[in-house]
Amino acid sequence: MEKLNDDFFENDELDIDYEALEKIEDVRKSDKKAAKHFRFHVGMRNIKTAIAATICAFIYAFFERNPTFACIGAIFGMGSDFKDSKRSGGNRLFGTIIGGLIGMGLFYVYIQYYPEPTSNFRIMLFELLFVGIILLVLVCQLFVIPGAIQPAGVVLCIILFNTPVDAYISYPLNRIFDTAIGVIIGIAVNMLISRERVAKVKKLFLKKKE
Repeated sequence: MEKLNDDFFENDELDIDYEALEKIEDVRKSDKKAAKHFRFHVGMRNIKTAIAATICAFIYAFFERNPTFACIGAIFGMGSDFKDSKRSGGNRLFGTIIGGLIGMGLFYVYIQYYPEPTSNFRIMLFELLFVGIILLVLVCQLFVIPGAIQPAGVVLCIILFNTPVDAYISYPLNRIFDTAIGVIIGIAVNMLISRERVAKVKKLFLKKKE
C-alpha cells in the first residue's frame, strides 16, 4: 500500500464547498438559538380549536351520534383568522364532498361485479382507487381547490376499503353532513372569539380595574 504523504494532499484537489459548510453551520447555530428560547405557549388559536371541537362533541352526544368527522371539520375550520378559516375549512368540506361523491360512484360500479360482501380485497378495488384519485385531482384542479385533494383522498379510501356494501351511500352523505357541521362551528367560533373582540374585552376589563 502506497504511503500517504503531504504531497498527496497538496496535489489532490478536494472538491469542498466551503460556502455550503458555512450555511450548514449557520443553520445549526440558529436551531440551537431557537431551542434555547423555546417555551410552551397556548395561544388563542389553540383555545378556539379546543372550544370548537368540544362543542361538536357536546352537541353530538345529545343525538348519540359519532362526532369524529364533525370534530375533524371543526379543527380544519379553525384558522389564524376568518379568511384562513374559510380557506382551510372549505378545503376540508369540498374535499369531503368530492371524495364522497366519487367514492359512491366507484363503489356502485364495484358492487355491480361483486354484490356479495367479502373481507378480501379484490383487484378491482385497487383499479378503482387508482381511477378515483386521478378523478379527484382533476376535479380539484377544475375548481381551483388544490387544498381539497388530501381530504378528498382520505374519504375516497375510507369508502372503498372500509364501508359496508349496504352503507356506501349513507356513509358518505353522513360524513359530508358531519364535516359541514364541524366546519361551520369552527368558523363561527373563530368569528365570535376574534382577536379584535378579545382585545376590546381586555381594554374594557383593564379600564374597570383602574
